[in-house]
Amino acid sequence: MGTFSCKIRGMNKSHIVLGITGGIAAYKAAELLRLLTKQGISVQVAMTEAACHFITPTTLQGLSGKPVYTDQWDARIPNNMAHINLSREASAIVVAPASADFIAKLAHGLADDLLSNLCLARNCLLLIAPAMNREMWQNPATQRNIAQLIADGVQVLGPESGMQACGEEGIGRMLEPEQLAEYITASFQPKLLSGQKILITAGPTYETIDAVRGITNRSSGKMGYAIARAALEMGADVTLVSGPTALSAPVGAQKIDVQSAAQMYEAVMHNVARSDIFIAVAAVADYRIALPSEHKIKKSSSNLTLELIPNPDILAQVASLPNPPFCVGFAAESENLAEYAEQKRRAKKLPLLVGNIAQQAIGSDDNELILFDDDGIHPLPRADKLTLARHLMQHIAQRHQGAL
Repeated sequence: MGTFSCKIRGMNKSHIVLGITGGIAAYKAAELLRLLTKQGISVQVAMTEAACHFITPTTLQGLSGKPVYTDQWDARIPNNMAHINLSREASAIVVAPASADFIAKLAHGLADDLLSNLCLARNCLLLIAPAMNREMWQNPATQRNIAQLIADGVQVLGPESGMQACGEEGIGRMLEPEQLAEYITASFQPKLLSGQKILITAGPTYETIDAVRGITNRSSGKMGYAIARAALEMGADVTLVSGPTALSAPVGAQKIDVQSAAQMYEAVMHNVARSDIFIAVAAVADYRIALPSEHKIKKSSSNLTLELIPNPDILAQVASLPNPPFCVGFAAESENLAEYAEQKRRAKKLPLLVGNIAQQAIGSDDNELILFDDDGIHPLPRADKLTLARHLMQHIAQRHQGAL
């Protein structure tokens, strides 16, 4: 049995400075802070004076577990150089919300308060999440400032369009905390898959019996969606073909919704020629109803017999193409995992197959995986599915690079 020693490079960068400027969207910073700390990221908050009128330092200190800084002359910093000291251990400074006034300061190199000093004296990544009235956002001065920041290497996250606090509707709303958290954690990931096109299937399929009934399975889609997010974090261009789930697609993924195995097959075959890597995570139904009824089948006292016919084996079809992408399969078994998974890998001629125990995996938020490839067996210990997905995608990147 091989030992899986691949570490998630970049994830040791687990400390950021969260800057908050004056604007009604400052209340969203509390939820963003909570989401980041939940992921194990250490967050140091720095606020402008205006931000303190919208949300209190006490709230943010309670969520971060660290004192909040608002003054560049803060005596708690022994050398009175908060603008230097606070950012030196950070992998990124994130300003959310970033007001029009603060964006103008950044674009012109002004530094008249703690947060603007921190941004000017930084030696790390800077990300900003603009939030302002639609007219302020569309003003030529703001657009010039944004263009300058992008040219300077600042990552601009958003804004989005929608209803604003002033009652107007248009572009200028700060991205929601969940979206920002995804972008921030993605910025820490090594871009091992930059430029690669990855096609992923996820979730269950639904095979129609009649107008109101069907055959499906218990797959939640969580693992496939986590893999899509991990691939995006590593710089890939992701197409996600998804059966019916209650999940939101990761930000940046092109999602194709399907119901049946036949629809999933068509979507995959339509996109596979443009794909460098194909990851078949979906729990695809092996069979479908031969003659589904257009109308509801009425209940009777007689037995009901349904004829099932095989669905196409999507993974096998892709792997057998004349010039297939790098194919990764999944095997969820209820017993004899190692034996059945390796048999499946060899039968379909796959460079990599991911195995798990179905009873432990379906619907859960965590799991443990075993990777099967030509070098042997590589167990991934139990962890949340996003962590497992990041480990898996690093392994896929290494194997794919070796196959080129």
